[in-house]
Amino acid sequence: MSSSSLLPLTSSFTSLPSTNTHRAIKTRTNQTHGFRVSCSHAPDNNNDNKLILPEAQKLVLPNVDRRNLLVGLGGLYTATNLTSMPSALAAPITAPDITSICKDASAGIRNKDQAVRTLKCCPPSLGKPIKDFVFPTDKKVRMRWPAQAGTKEQVDKYRAAIQAMRDLPEDHPHSFVNQAKIHCAYCNGGYTQVDSGFPDIDIQIHNSWLFFPFHRWYLYFYERILGKLIKDPDFALPFWKWDEPAGMPIPEMFVPETIDGKPNSLYDVYRNADHIKDRIVDLDYDGKDKDIPDKQQVLCNLSTVYRDLVRNGGDTLSFFGGVYVAGDDPVGNGDPSVGSVEAGSHTAVHRWVGDSKQPNGEDMGNFYSAGYDPAFYIHHTNVDRMWKLWKDLRLPGHVDPTEKDWLDASYVFYDENEDLVRVYNRDSVSLDKLKYNYIENSKEVFPWRKSRPAKRNKNLQTATTTEVKKVDQIKFPVKLDKILKVSVKRPAVNRSDEEKAKANEVLVIKGIRYDSGKFVKFDVFVNDKLKDGVFTTPCDPEYAGGFAQIPHSGMKNMFMGSSARFGLTELLEDTNTDGDEYATVTLVPRTGCEDLTVGKIEIALVPVAAV
Repeated sequence: MSSSSLLPLTSSFTSLPSTNTHRAIKTRTNQTHGFRVSCSHAPDNNNDNKLILPEAQKLVLPNVDRRNLLVGLGGLYTATNLTSMPSALAAPITAPDITSICKDASAGIRNKDQAVRTLKCCPPSLGKPIKDFVFPTDKKVRMRWPAQAGTKEQVDKYRAAIQAMRDLPEDHPHSFVNQAKIHCAYCNGGYTQVDSGFPDIDIQIHNSWLFFPFHRWYLYFYERILGKLIKDPDFALPFWKWDEPAGMPIPEMFVPETIDGKPNSLYDVYRNADHIKDRIVDLDYDGKDKDIPDKQQVLCNLSTVYRDLVRNGGDTLSFFGGVYVAGDDPVGNGDPSVGSVEAGSHTAVHRWVGDSKQPNGEDMGNFYSAGYDPAFYIHHTNVDRMWKLWKDLRLPGHVDPTEKDWLDASYVFYDENEDLVRVYNRDSVSLDKLKYNYIENSKEVFPWRKSRPAKRNKNLQTATTTEVKKVDQIKFPVKLDKILKVSVKRPAVNRSDEEKAKANEVLVIKGIRYDSGKFVKFDVFVNDKLKDGVFTTPCDPEYAGGFAQIPHSGMKNMFMGSSARFGLTELLEDTNTDGDEYATVTLVPRTGCEDLTVGKIEIALVPVAAV
């Protein structure tokens, strides 16, 4: 297909057991660097890879460059397997005492002077020590319910609980404002890695393997706090079930400004007014609305969920996001990657709900302000449910991380009793132990599960007529200010079903550098060999996915590095190209790509773990 046949879409989206943990001196293998987005530090070409060791460790090792040290440790860092990018001297990310070591948010808020929410996101201090988490002993399991199908009793209780939270004094740790600030502090530069010996490096819980467990803990305590406020030990949150057609519009209970003449506690003034009433969410949103019928939007949404959970989430790294350990700078990182759900439907909903007319996209369109919209919490309950559904598929590769650096990563929250509690990723993996779950229709076959893009009709395809350069004929990095089409050699062709079950074929676009002050978006199509007049859209099998990032910096022209991963195993089958030696990869810039460059494009076989 010629580049002109790519539909110029107006929208397609695709953003330790102790409190003071000392970093362990060790080497790690079989791990990949993760996507560490900051929101605050600019990379320093001279110092961004320095290991600043605690004083006790400086007696053993001087400050050294991480990459040089890795080469010195037996050449461990020379491994090229995409799933085995080892790191040295690692330790899990450890949140400090959040009430005593916290600073004003500064990251990800480009227009600070015009910010509509406070940048003072630190929680109040009650002078309490941090306790270790203990699993709940509740007799009943809290059952989260689909927001579009809640009973009057469920909706009334939920409204009453949010109102009770709003009625608390603002300096109370359970107040609506302080609960909203949690997201701001953990994403927008409130805490540093001081407990790991890196007081000048921020903690960032987005765009890495911390994304799912952090938000699970956040919602866990939020739910229990709301239940205690209305004295209901069985209280459960609703979830915005945007993965099925009936749940795709924003739930009706969030729409009216008043209920019976009183303020609706679920209403937020900073939402996109064009998306509030009777509009279907666009799970591939980039800031502009598609001019397509609702029926087609529904089908595209279902394909997006399928792509997030199955095609592009085929292994642990691709689903969770990359490894992020102590000492890793959220900006000055080596080979970042972001998880499939986070980069896909999660970020699209944030952008779709947020008010694009506000200076920073408040509320949902910016991490610092997202928690002020009650819709944030029902959106993330469904994102949390995606983790559960991904595991429930029991497909090869659908396994939680097992690395100690993930298991022992920890955060600190106020619990429902106003106590400070340290929680660990390892304790977040079992919903049974956490005493909550999701209401599902036991007879339901999830519609997205049947939404693998239809196999391409061969009659609509044509042999490539234009010469497409191979990647080794192109001088990288390449600026993506126009459509880029390249031919990439595949590691194998016509693999058997048994071979495909053991390893996924993955397209990796590395060395993506972009202005972090902009919203950027480009789409990726593979083997779009269509006849003239046939257009490829994100609903079609040729669409691999997109790379998109919400602005992450308050500084202009601060360039960040990233990478993107796209599953090809099914795509090649569905485009009748599984026997081709080379894959034609097309990158289509959508927005903010004027200065974006790509450093490398390759295809690899990624082994997957058995379930």
